[in-house]
Amino acid sequence: MPTQSQRITVWGLAGYDCEGQLILVVEIKSKLHTSPEWVAKFRRNILAHGVFPKVPYFLMVFPDRIYLWAGKEARLDESEPTYAIDARPIFQPYFEKAGIKSEQKISAESLELIFSSWLTSIIFSRELPNGADESQRWLIDSGLYAAIAGGSLHHEAVA
Repeated sequence: MPTQSQRITVWGLAGYDCEGQLILVVEIKSKLHTSPEWVAKFRRNILAHGVFPKVPYFLMVFPDRIYLWAGKEARLDESEPTYAIDARPIFQPYFEKAGIKSEQKISAESLELIFSSWLTSIIFSRELPNGADESQRWLIDSGLYAAIAGGSLHHEAVA
């Protein structure tokens, strides 16, 4: 059994811009019905451990909600997210293809695959996300789309 110092913790996904600079950290959890206040405290606890690097964009992804903090620094306070997004319209097509009902429990690993598929399609899209689709307007308004377009998405781990 590895000791605490030998244990590797996977912290999720990392997004890089087209020049290879880390700009996005993503934490994915399978919990449903989260609130901005709860995720602000959860994020504060994660950042207090010093595991996440300071990046301009920090996403917390849940099956029914996506929370985005957009800014130059990852502060250690309990600031509420810049954007709180209803994830159901975004993930529903992926859930349907996988045979998952919207309120059904989904594993964090499955959600990570779905989220990765969605974000990768955004990264490699030759055009902006559908402007008529308000569920993805936050990508444009926050600057995340411009920052991540043409970049890459990777699993990240720290010791």
